[in-house]
Amino acid sequence: MPLTLQEKVLQAASELFYSQGIRATGVDAIAKAANTTKMSLYKYFPSKDELVLAFLRKRDEDFRLWFVDQVDSKADTPKTKLLAIFDVIGEWMAIPEFRGCAFINAAAEFPVEGNPVHQVSAEFYDHFRNYIADLAGQYGSKSPESLAQQLSLLVEGAIVSEQMKRHSGAAEQAKQAAIVLIDGSIISSLPTNNTQEQQ
Repeated sequence: MPLTLQEKVLQAASELFYSQGIRATGVDAIAKAANTTKMSLYKYFPSKDELVLAFLRKRDEDFRLWFVDQVDSKADTPKTKLLAIFDVIGEWMAIPEFRGCAFINAAAEFPVEGNPVHQVSAEFYDHFRNYIADLAGQYGSKSPESLAQQLSLLVEGAIVSEQMKRHSGAAEQAKQAAIVLIDGSIISSLPTNNTQEQQ
């Protein structure tokens, strides 16, 4: 099914915002890429800010659906899914079009926490950590939220590292650190022999 003009505008904006940056991309360039006029663009998106938010919300939905599907296709237990997160991230970071995380990039361009762009970007990682925490809980982690925070930090750090230097091996290094954290989270939740003897 052919794309509507609204979809073409959003697609063009998404590609330019991600590849060139939000502030560096003007409405004129978006309209030209979508083969339309600024007047037609503003009919669907009254301002550039509205277009930026639409881009981030669409990317949030699309990326999370794609990501979960990719993880599920690689693993079938909570622990292997937690580790598969890093495999999926690694494969994504290896594509030529990789320009970092759209949400980290957007938050850096709009650093004030009250800014809607910053808020939408932060919400993406809230959802991401909730996804990890759910897997961690299924795995039996003593503190799923804490483990989710730790693994999310590894993912975010790997993304930024790869953005700074391509083919850095950051995803694999992060995965090795994740193995230690994941195993430690379940071991620490079990009573030690000494504790059992004392009871």
